[in-house]
Amino acid sequence: MDPLSDVLRAVKLNGAFFYQVKAAPPWSILSEAACELVPRILPEAEHLISYHILLSGTAWAGLDGEEQVRMQPGDVVVFPHGDATLMSSAAGKWIDRQRNGSRPKRYPETVLMGPDTMRDTAFVCGFMGCDARPFNPLLAALPRQIHLQGIAAGWLAQFPEQVVAESRMGRVGSETMLTRMAELMFVEVVRRHVEQVSAHQSGWLAGLMDPVVGQALTRLHERPEHPWTLAELAHAIASSRTVLSERFARLVGIPPMLYLTRWRLQLAAEQLRRGSAKVAAIGAQVGYDSEAAFSRAFKRETGESPAAWRRARLSH
Repeated sequence: MDPLSDVLRAVKLNGAFFYQVKAAPPWSILSEAACELVPRILPEAEHLISYHILLSGTAWAGLDGEEQVRMQPGDVVVFPHGDATLMSSAAGKWIDRQRNGSRPKRYPETVLMGPDTMRDTAFVCGFMGCDARPFNPLLAALPRQIHLQGIAAGWLAQFPEQVVAESRMGRVGSETMLTRMAELMFVEVVRRHVEQVSAHQSGWLAGLMDPVVGQALTRLHERPEHPWTLAELAHAIASSRTVLSERFARLVGIPPMLYLTRWRLQLAAEQLRRGSAKVAAIGAQVGYDSEAAFSRAFKRETGESPAAWRRARLSH
């Protein structure tokens, strides 16, 4: 089991929102923090990841109030934690949003920015909804901003155009198709980011790359229902308990057994969201001997009982 694939499978995107911008300088877009946009963009989402793909021209992008990066056509910038962002025609340039055009709406509508002249800068702005609770180790490990050059090339070269076409046609299943397309782009962003993770960094992604911690994560994700002990896990990867415990906590931020507990509860939350399986059966699937033990652990981590968690999410 590849832990990254396992996490991406369990912590799925649950919605996607796109709009297109065409601009002539001077222009800027100051986006609110994603948490403030959830109610009107993707009300069913718990968390929003925002991104921009530059199609033509040049642009500057970054976190609001921080240094921007220069984007070239084919670049993507992703903001995993949904911070407020600024895109502009020049570094640090901000123009009152009231003069920038209408408030973004879904494709096929296009936001027009800047003077009414040749608008030779074009980009796609998007939001992806996902769950951050009870445990999303990938989201927590990603930086506030990821800038990747030339990602809209190769097999992703047609992604922006395909998004536009799918949105405009309004075919049956369009919402699901758009979400899956955004998911593919996000997975590629994460894969390329992982390839750039330094051996000296910490976090869940760095743990994947570590020869000891990576093996431990793989074993835990292969058999999350197994009654692992630290001793058995260390033996399975030919490590000492001390080395495993210290390296795991240093890189991932929590001990191995606590990681296992939280991952089990994430898997359980996914099952609860799907439908009608009994709470006891779900608890057993993820490694709990009794419904009471499972319910205590779930409420300790989420503040809600499994039944309350299910009711809240099935009601949306």
